[in-house]
Amino acid sequence: MNPDDFKNSPSGRLVPTIERCWAFVPNPLPPSNLDLAKLAGPLSKASHALGELSGVGRILPNPELLIRPFSRAEAVASSKIEGTVTSAPELLMLELTPDAPRVRADTREVNNYNRALRHGLERINELPLSKRLFNELHTILLEGVSAERGAKVVPGELRRDQNWIGSRTIQNARFVPPPPLEALNALDEFERFIHRENEELPLLIKLALLHYQFETIHPYPDGNGRVGRLIIPLVLCEHKAMSQPLLYLSAHFEKHYTSYIDLMFDVSKSGAWEQWIEFFLNAVEVSSRVALKKVHALQDLHRQYMEEIRSARSSALLATVVDSLFKVPAMTVTYAANELRISYNAAKNNVKKLVELQILTPVDSDERPQWFFAEEIIRIANSPDA
Repeated sequence: MNPDDFKNSPSGRLVPTIERCWAFVPNPLPPSNLDLAKLAGPLSKASHALGELSGVGRILPNPELLIRPFSRAEAVASSKIEGTVTSAPELLMLELTPDAPRVRADTREVNNYNRALRHGLERINELPLSKRLFNELHTILLEGVSAERGAKVVPGELRRDQNWIGSRTIQNARFVPPPPLEALNALDEFERFIHRENEELPLLIKLALLHYQFETIHPYPDGNGRVGRLIIPLVLCEHKAMSQPLLYLSAHFEKHYTSYIDLMFDVSKSGAWEQWIEFFLNAVEVSSRVALKKVHALQDLHRQYMEEIRSARSSALLATVVDSLFKVPAMTVTYAANELRISYNAAKNNVKKLVELQILTPVDSDERPQWFFAEEIIRIANSPDA
């Protein structure tokens, strides 16, 4: 990291660290030189879009039919930013058979993100956002991860050594976060800022500041980006800005990755807060509108499937199977039997009927058990633009 790039930064200070290098310690939030007037337009658009999405969430008859597909798509997108890639079918198969012996490491890692997200959404009802909760999320993220992907790190523990970003050596790093003690102090300030009351800052602007700050502190040896992106929906839900956890930004960040990284770097380098916050607000607006399209598309598809079942004079049990597909759009006959508490033959007949109606598609494979996927549900949930 070139210290000359940061020596006049209004966003933080340089401190000496290992190997005769320098590290950057961000100032406590909020920044003193923030021009909210420049952000009025983007903030209005983002707030309106998020309000529309939250309003739809309030009237959903069964929010779980949408929450699970959305959180799963977020897990795929956020992990992809870190170079961890899996397919939706692989992720679904692992979700339904967590003890499967042959699972790619990337798939297990993405599934960990999905589990951590669900854990966080449940825990904020009883535990405020805090280092304790961040550590719980980190523990789940790194569970069973291979050595080259961070298993040498103790899951759930803040780092005790200096880390750096953008190079294999600290001398060539693009950015060096705070040393461990300064990182811990900065994280304490971060936690206090989350819960500061009577804050004049609009929540979405505050959230943009929080995301930058966590990424800059980089408090863990590994998994910082994923924990930082997990915090976004948790803050929105904890502050009741979303009625249901339907907004996720990772797909937008992944699509505009260079801007995502460079704009946060420019905050540290020169205090370019407005440009970063505008990017973040645009991510909220665009992602909210994409989520709205997905909500409507999945609702329309659910109505279509129910009408097809009625037209085919199928049993009421088949409607229950369809509902379960919107939560987890994959199944085996055995899974359907266990989920619905019916006999294997009854489950087989129901699955066969859904294949005939082209709601389920069988996987052409010699492996057993045979898998069936609701491909249209998967397509909508994972589409970048619905």
